[in-house]
Amino acid sequence: MKKLLAFICLCIQIVPIMGQSVLRTPHGVKVETKAACVELECFSSSIIRVKKYPLGQAPEKQSLSVTMQPKKVKYKIQEANNQVILTTSELTVLLDIIQNQVRFATKDGKELLAEKPSSTGFTSFNDAGNSTYRIRQTFLLDSDEAIYGLGQHQQGKMNQRNQTLFLQQANTEICIPLVHSIKGYALFWDNYSPTTFTDNAQGMTFDSEVGDLCDYYFVYGGGADKVVAGLRELTGQAPMFPLWTFGFWQSRERYVSQDELVGVVAKYRDLKVPLDGIIQDWRYWGEDHKDWNAVEFRNPKFPDPKKMMEEVHHLNAHAIISVWPSFGPATGIYADLKALNKLMIHETFPQDNGVKVYDTYDPIARDIYWKYMNKNMFSIGMDGWWLDATEPEHSPAKEGDLEFQTYLGSFRKVRNAFPLVSVGGVYDHQRQETSDKRVFILTRSAFAGQQRYAAQAWSGDVVSDWDVLRNQIPAALNVSLTGIPYWNSDIGGFFSGRKFPEGVKDPAFHELYVRWMQFAAFTGMMRSHGTNTPREIFMFGERGYWAFDAQEKMINLRYRLLPYIYSTSWEVTSNGGSLMRALFSDFPEDKKVTDIGDEYMFGKSILVVPVISEVKRRSLYLPEGTQWIDFWTGEKQKGGQEIIREAPIDIIPLYVKAGSIIPAGPSVQFATEKSWDDLQVRIYPGADGEFTLYEDEDDNYNYEKGKYTTVRMTWSDKDRQLTIHPRQGSYDGMLQNRNFRIVVVDNLKGLGLDNESYTVNVEYKGKKLNIKLP
Repeated sequence: MKKLLAFICLCIQIVPIMGQSVLRTPHGVKVETKAACVELECFSSSIIRVKKYPLGQAPEKQSLSVTMQPKKVKYKIQEANNQVILTTSELTVLLDIIQNQVRFATKDGKELLAEKPSSTGFTSFNDAGNSTYRIRQTFLLDSDEAIYGLGQHQQGKMNQRNQTLFLQQANTEICIPLVHSIKGYALFWDNYSPTTFTDNAQGMTFDSEVGDLCDYYFVYGGGADKVVAGLRELTGQAPMFPLWTFGFWQSRERYVSQDELVGVVAKYRDLKVPLDGIIQDWRYWGEDHKDWNAVEFRNPKFPDPKKMMEEVHHLNAHAIISVWPSFGPATGIYADLKALNKLMIHETFPQDNGVKVYDTYDPIARDIYWKYMNKNMFSIGMDGWWLDATEPEHSPAKEGDLEFQTYLGSFRKVRNAFPLVSVGGVYDHQRQETSDKRVFILTRSAFAGQQRYAAQAWSGDVVSDWDVLRNQIPAALNVSLTGIPYWNSDIGGFFSGRKFPEGVKDPAFHELYVRWMQFAAFTGMMRSHGTNTPREIFMFGERGYWAFDAQEKMINLRYRLLPYIYSTSWEVTSNGGSLMRALFSDFPEDKKVTDIGDEYMFGKSILVVPVISEVKRRSLYLPEGTQWIDFWTGEKQKGGQEIIREAPIDIIPLYVKAGSIIPAGPSVQFATEKSWDDLQVRIYPGADGEFTLYEDEDDNYNYEKGKYTTVRMTWSDKDRQLTIHPRQGSYDGMLQNRNFRIVVVDNLKGLGLDNESYTVNVEYKGKKLNIKLP
């Protein structure tokens, strides 16, 4: 490290010497070494693109993930002793011409990441008649450096060191060649072909099957939040979801008729159990696989889908529908795509029925896809999209499948970007159709940048099993650390029949399901779904039975927390924030949290510790640097210690960070049933804190035009004073006056959100208020 710092100081004094091998470019420098041509390009002072390619070639590439254009950045380029140094206000990048090595350091010389010398590999490869390369690059990490990301994988690892992963999209596996380091940087390997990631004693390597160049982005932030914000700046911001999407969702594989689907919603209303969404899974198009995914209602048990949607909406609920990227040969969309040669060749589920995947990389194919969705679904009031199997499902793979020439080249070349492009096509088309309804997409696969398309990934067809439940937590956190903020899983696991053949009749399944639901209440989407057995709450018995009551308790808690969740989603949209947060994001100085993958922060205030076994207690760690208040009891605990928390079946351990301000909404049956004119504001003392309450029109894009309000609240712990600052912004129909019920959580018993002891009521009219509390 001292050697690197001394070298930087020496070079700063050297007058740049630009020879034939070192050329300035509009945003950086281009250097020809004996091995390759290397370009360093400043996208910002903290984001650097590195391109390497064989001499004499200058491949043009339009990134599918990166939307950012290079900014005008002040930088210096200097050359000495076969070294080229590029410096910005945030970073120093050193290129050793002899060793063909790029190194990254902070502006004060602290080394962040280095390529392994002479480890760039270009192996000639014939990709379906196109002369190109297999490409490879190795990087050197610190021996104790934790890295995260790479997408969603089911092996239960939080820290992604010391393993080999084959990155190719598949059901339950989301593959994103991006690592996020605990040292405060991310590296995005911008390649869409199947890629082998390896980390061992020789280094960390990305080895991609095909590519015209080695192309990666180094994003520096100094901390997890700024790294994620940098990734969003690079690949696109996450738009707001409608408020109703954060309510409770019910689904099943599958509802067999429109009467059954509407009946489920009506049953929830009769029971007065909150619900906002219902999902129609496959075969609404009919039972014959040759009619597969017709993107229209052909099944006679769905005779009037427009009426179905009207009835769902009359019940103050919303519906989304399963649409696949593959089509049976008896469908109209298949015929339209085939006539224009827009179908791919590989077999997909269901096999041996002639079902084909569309060439999503072709804009004309995406137009046809949306034409059917718009005509047969969106026009009748469908509220959103469940884009299933966006890997796309590809089995059994056959020789020649990867050689198929898509609109953007061989399928091998663009394989892993299929979900990004397919989901993006739906988002773009709906935005062109209207700005009065926000896009909402649930999808089974993802790639870097997919957050910009209002897409929420889920973990695929996982098995109902305690170990699988445990593995969902680090899977979700690693997705979040790639810049994709919203994730969820099938409550109870998709395949229940393997471990619980009696399904909902088995009390053991009830226990797993309840614990999974408790976890789901603190994810991007609280959604019940699965096969083998129904999952509706009324299938578990009646009120008074523990499994019913525990579910209802968590559903109601989710709705009470909607002001907190929706305001946090604004932080995601406006500041590149995260909803599910790895502990090191908020406690970077606490080395004990580095590899904790079974607890996390939900927003910046709530520590969530899911119960992941039949044992009704949890060993958990409270991060140091703050006090923690038990959400359920109000008991205070100091940070930096491991404790045992009893967890009866209706309790998930939750702890609130001292200094938190949490708004709680009214009890409702659906998200927009009641306005937020009488909110509880819960203060958890022990430190200063702040929170910004966000509100808008719920389900349009007027917020992009500035039509929203924020109310900032700050807490002075020393003065025990809450300051509610002047309201900022406005929108049609906004609340002019409201009541805040302020509760200070000070070792009160039996809290949750129901105990309002020591409440102070204040009327707020948008002007500043200072409230002194006892």
